[in-house]
Amino acid sequence: MIEPAAGLLRLLRGGPDPEGALERLIAVVESDRRLAGLALADVEIGSALVALCGASRALSANIAAHPNWLDVLYDGDPHLRLEVEAEERDSELRIFARRSLLRIAVEDLSGRLEMPEVGKRLADVADTAARAALAWSKEEVLSSPRFESLADVPIAVVAMGKWGAAELNYSSDIDCLFVYDLVADSDRARHAAQRISAAFKNLLTRPTPDGIVFRVDADLRPEGKNGPLARSLASYTAYYQKWGEPWESQALLKARPVAGDANLGERFTQMATGVVWPDTLDPAAIRSIRAMKARSEARVEQRGHTATEIKRGFGGIRDAEFAVQLLQLVHGRFDASLRPRATLDSLASLGAGGYVREEDAEALAASYRWLRTLEHRLQLWDMRQTHALPTTAAGRERVAKAMGYRDMTGSPAIDQFEDDLQIHRSSVRGIHERLFYRPLLDALAASPTVRLTPDEIARQLAALGFEDVVSARRAVDELTGGLSRRSRLMRQTLPLVLDWLSSSPDPDLGLNQLRVLVTSTTDNAPIIGLLRDDPVAAERLCRLLGDSLLVGRYIDRLPDLLPELGDDRRLGLAPDIDELKTEVIGALAHRPTWEQQLDGLRRFVRRHVLRVAARDLLGLADEDEVGGELSAIADAATEAAVGLSRERLQLRYPSSVPFAVIAMGRWGGGELGYASDLDLLYVYDVLEGDDPVEAREQALKLSNLVGKALGGVRPEGIAYRVDAGLRPEGRAGPLARTLDAYVAYWERWAEPWELQALIRARPAAGDEALAARFLAAAAPWVWPERLSADRVRAIRTMKARIERERIPPGEDPDFHLKLGPGGLVDVEFATQLIQQRHGGAIPALRNPGTLGALRAVAKTGLLPAAEVVALEEAYRFCTRARNRLFLQTTQSRDSLPTDPDEAIRLGLSLGLLDAPRASLREDYRRLTRRARRVVERRFYRD
Repeated sequence: MIEPAAGLLRLLRGGPDPEGALERLIAVVESDRRLAGLALADVEIGSALVALCGASRALSANIAAHPNWLDVLYDGDPHLRLEVEAEERDSELRIFARRSLLRIAVEDLSGRLEMPEVGKRLADVADTAARAALAWSKEEVLSSPRFESLADVPIAVVAMGKWGAAELNYSSDIDCLFVYDLVADSDRARHAAQRISAAFKNLLTRPTPDGIVFRVDADLRPEGKNGPLARSLASYTAYYQKWGEPWESQALLKARPVAGDANLGERFTQMATGVVWPDTLDPAAIRSIRAMKARSEARVEQRGHTATEIKRGFGGIRDAEFAVQLLQLVHGRFDASLRPRATLDSLASLGAGGYVREEDAEALAASYRWLRTLEHRLQLWDMRQTHALPTTAAGRERVAKAMGYRDMTGSPAIDQFEDDLQIHRSSVRGIHERLFYRPLLDALAASPTVRLTPDEIARQLAALGFEDVVSARRAVDELTGGLSRRSRLMRQTLPLVLDWLSSSPDPDLGLNQLRVLVTSTTDNAPIIGLLRDDPVAAERLCRLLGDSLLVGRYIDRLPDLLPELGDDRRLGLAPDIDELKTEVIGALAHRPTWEQQLDGLRRFVRRHVLRVAARDLLGLADEDEVGGELSAIADAATEAAVGLSRERLQLRYPSSVPFAVIAMGRWGGGELGYASDLDLLYVYDVLEGDDPVEAREQALKLSNLVGKALGGVRPEGIAYRVDAGLRPEGRAGPLARTLDAYVAYWERWAEPWELQALIRARPAAGDEALAARFLAAAAPWVWPERLSADRVRAIRTMKARIERERIPPGEDPDFHLKLGPGGLVDVEFATQLIQQRHGGAIPALRNPGTLGALRAVAKTGLLPAAEVVALEEAYRFCTRARNRLFLQTTQSRDSLPTDPDEAIRLGLSLGLLDAPRASLREDYRRLTRRARRVVERRFYRD
């Protein structure tokens, strides 16, 4: 017996409150001498006894006072029987409840019961006690002379709160309601029901030297303590319909008939279902529940109990329960699988249904189990209804060891416990704030659960602005059909989604693109998660899908943008050119084949163009930022293309063929549009000792390969349309030239327009030193000391010819964004003429961008400020309209739409909400006419 005794002593010393536990163990053993032998002979009995004496002063005292209860340690039957025919009924109930609770505690502390099962077993005990108490109370009342003429009073006890959810604690009140049914003698039945309810409550709560059976709390009834203890079913129904508060509906989530008339209990449940799950939930109810939760937290904080209170404090049990219940109230109206009473069961259903992220559901469940177990350990100590952690180190250590933590080398049990406590509370609070304060819930609350008929759907879609109602209905059916997680969520969010889409320029396009995105994407989890968790991002996604065909085509394979849509800070961070180059080079480094590298290059371009388009369409980037960012993306892609092409040709840098790409046109000006070609020049150099012919061949191969890398057709599409037509001799000339060849051409053959085009020349990729030499060599030709009259005439003649010849047939020159009067080309020519005239003397004017050059013109005073503003506003408007046209149609368009619907969509995209078609043309006329007057005054006159 020495070794078993030593083992028990080791358990006792390592467990909670060793000295106190030893005293309690001695008292228990002395109360029943048999127990010492049993404890030493049976490890399970001995371990259970040590655990009980260490974790609970109250239960140790109970078994020391009642040695006959000790059979719970070794009796294999987990459920005790209640003697229904007992004469001393309240005594029988108390003994039954105490012995049952003791048995559950022994199994709990021995590790044979998990936390949820503890709550269910405790609720079973309360159910059994309630059934007996109601039967005895009813028998007592109806046998009295006053009510003996009543044949029966149908009455039921409805469990509420943790009892109703079968989640009882060791020291929980049992919350309940009493409901009765009216019989012929309704007045006497009402009085009898009140007496039966009072007798029930008295039987369970009557104090005796041995304590009470359960604390009974009926304050959740209508009107609380001021209302009658029992009500008829009709009275409950009328009250909840007329006067019920949101918190009372929330409380009915847990309602469960436990005793009395089964039919009446079922009818009460049906009534409660209608109260808890109405067709439309007032969003004010959601706000009311949040406010009630905030008040509860404030009271805990005022009392200074935030750190010790594990139920109502931050990251406590209530955080988890309220978040789950709020989600149930909103989503359970649509989905009956979300209506379990128990918190963990509800949370599992929310996770399985996709209403909560799986990782959040798992983390919240784990932390809830831990905190509820801690609550049990706190209450077991003295069998008091407490949720406060001890404030002393000794008390915290006792609780830590009751939770199963043990001292380890360098890691005391109390430190392990405190670390886990912080982790679980932080996890609960973080998830609670994401779920409980999710703005989407307010809007979803108002969404009706009633399924509309096809005609009603058609009318609603038409009212929301959908043109093709038949196609829209098909899309709705496809999104919401079936029993999948996705379809369940879409059925709930669809009213919001349709409303958001109706505010976009093209609701039909948006709905169709959303349908494709949700139903055709292999992994639609990011999209479903967005619709579920982030209403700001979800609304913005709908806006984008209803405003841009390009976004719809790109975003299906680029889900990494989705989380950023709701965060202006993250979405507004545009990477600089060095970050872009590092990213694209790193992304392509590990791709083994040329083809895979090209596909990766296209994905890089598409990902970043999509990001710019999103910022643009959402009003988070102006024309300068859009043009600059698109140009930077092209720079990075071209740098990568040069590197890939050199590698493919095995041309090591800088030991062979110095090579640079010079950006021209809008790209060179840092004002690239979504539809812009990449206008460029290729320049190379011949190193000393190299064969010029071989260098030329290598440079031409390199130029061709760079063009294919950027502009070749791949399954991913093309990255850019590459245009080298601005090179000397145009398409008839060699694709690449040496710097000396460029200079020779400029000296002998260059036309004025070719020299004007060099205003926008800018290094884009390749050898930086060579590109710098290129610009230095071009400077005398671009920025002469004095612009000759012949060159001015040639520039004006070229501009007039462009106006006459280049506007395509059938397009209205008065509404041409690029070539119309006061349009892009007008502003560019006027600005560039000023630059050429004065750039030789004023270096600040040598800006390759039109808007940047205009700002320099304003600073130098070469034009009045009002004229600069006129040119700049027209240029911005035409640039923005041209960009939006491409985003909407994915086609390069240079004039305002003639189709009325297209014009309306463009106007809406540009923010012209009042008469968008008329406003679009009026704004164009007003801005371009002002710009044209400046052009005529400053470009065509000296």
